[in-house]
Amino acid sequence: MAPTAEHGSAPYPVIRPMLATVGPLPGAAEEAAWAFEVKWDGARCIVNTPGDGTIRLVTRAGNDATTTYPELGPLGAQLHGRPAVLDGEVVVLDAHGRPDFELLQRRMGVVNPRRTARLAMEYPVHLVLFDVMYLGGSLLGTPYHERRSVLSGLRLRGANWSAPAYVAGHAQQAWQASLQGGFEGVVAKRLASAYLPGVRSPEWRKTKHLQTLDVIIGGWTEGHGGLTGLPGSVLAGVAEPAGLRYVGSVGSGLSDRERQELARYLGVIPLDRSPFVNAVDVAGAHWAEPRLVAEVAFTGWTSAGRLRHPIWHRLRPDLTHLG
Repeated sequence: MAPTAEHGSAPYPVIRPMLATVGPLPGAAEEAAWAFEVKWDGARCIVNTPGDGTIRLVTRAGNDATTTYPELGPLGAQLHGRPAVLDGEVVVLDAHGRPDFELLQRRMGVVNPRRTARLAMEYPVHLVLFDVMYLGGSLLGTPYHERRSVLSGLRLRGANWSAPAYVAGHAQQAWQASLQGGFEGVVAKRLASAYLPGVRSPEWRKTKHLQTLDVIIGGWTEGHGGLTGLPGSVLAGVAEPAGLRYVGSVGSGLSDRERQELARYLGVIPLDRSPFVNAVDVAGAHWAEPRLVAEVAFTGWTSAGRLRHPIWHRLRPDLTHLG
């Protein structure tokens, strides 16, 4: 049983968020048993209320974010009456109505009341609610589809929060809709799944939309610990008419064998200056002649023109850059 905590005049259970595993969408033979939601590019948030019209917001790390997002305070009035615990994601939407994690980062961790009030006007957050784990009593063992029915019945609608519906049994429809909408991906949740606090469960699966890009390696940074002397990450660029433009460093996904291979290749093509036409904002860079081409996967572009969440796929010896 989850531990309880007091807040205001009534108790509610302290519940850690359930987490999804990375995996493919359920196939046609099993998709009827699954629900599909948009994967939001934001920050997980647990909403707690003792039922007195106030709320307490807690991040995935367990930090109190109530004062960070003051525009979510009025949600408490809609939850007035019964102690409740809900699950959701805090996002900041761009001009096209799509989540922008860079904008959200300007809000995260800020606790000064004057500053949070100003930021709430400049970059208002939106809380996407997708589960309810407690409502005057525990719903942890209640199947997902029943919890969602309870959540829908609360009719939580406001300028800064909503509880979007899910799609049941239509994986590809959800996938295409999220792709066309410019969202990060899809989260599949088994309709019969219980809510398992703090557990990364295969009953929930997340699948991201990934783009691939061939980039030119113009340098590298040294790894730490057991990777001393080897590339911890490579400095990636794309060829443009003005020259090679730096688009970010890529280290995630590199195997030990690939790091050793890259060390051998980069060791024979050192350069005494940056090959990039724009600034490279990393410390300890080792430059290299921009000859090696690699394929990377990423989820999108930042406003600064950098790759978002880049992952190394493979070296492309068939595409050696000669320009």
